[in-house]
Amino acid sequence: MTGRPSKIVCVGRNYADHAKELGNDVPAAPLLFLKPPSAIIANGEAIVLPKASARVEFEAEIGVVVARKMYRVEPDAAERWIQGFVCLNDVTARDLQKTDGQWTRAKGFDTFCPVGPRVVKGLDWRTLEVICRVNGEERQRAASASMVFSIPILLAYISQVMTLEPGDLVATGTPAGVGPLRPGDVVEVEIPGIGVLRNPVQAGDE
Repeated sequence: MTGRPSKIVCVGRNYADHAKELGNDVPAAPLLFLKPPSAIIANGEAIVLPKASARVEFEAEIGVVVARKMYRVEPDAAERWIQGFVCLNDVTARDLQKTDGQWTRAKGFDTFCPVGPRVVKGLDWRTLEVICRVNGEERQRAASASMVFSIPILLAYISQVMTLEPGDLVATGTPAGVGPLRPGDVVEVEIPGIGVLRNPVQAGDE
């Protein structure tokens, strides 16, 4: 990634198996939330576990980078606005997500949005796959075909709500298998054809 997006628009519960593992229903329409651009870190940088949370979890996702200004675009045209795809980790303070009643704090800590290692153009959104490993052990694997709402539908839906600017990031949801991160862990998000996003995990300062 070069530069910082104006916003990161994320989608919750976009894989039925992940909604089920957290005891949630699959939404009837895309469930949107935002992460602040200040949460972004690059490949190799450390995820810092905040003292405010006792359970921080990984969420491997397919990230979509918007190519140009996008507003009120229909689903059948939406893929024309895709610049490329990138690995993304929607790091989440799960305990705070449950207690706060909304997700801003749980999703918004600094270092809670690793993105990388590069943006790749020309991939077919229909055939993408996302894989997560912690300390070399596979924890998540799913195909984009398993999404509740496809990538063009997500982009079109978001564009009905807000203008997407060039370089904005859309995080398309995480599959089942999420789990906790601990100091000393190394978490990897891989999308074949893009590469591996690898980040160490460390405790926050006392």
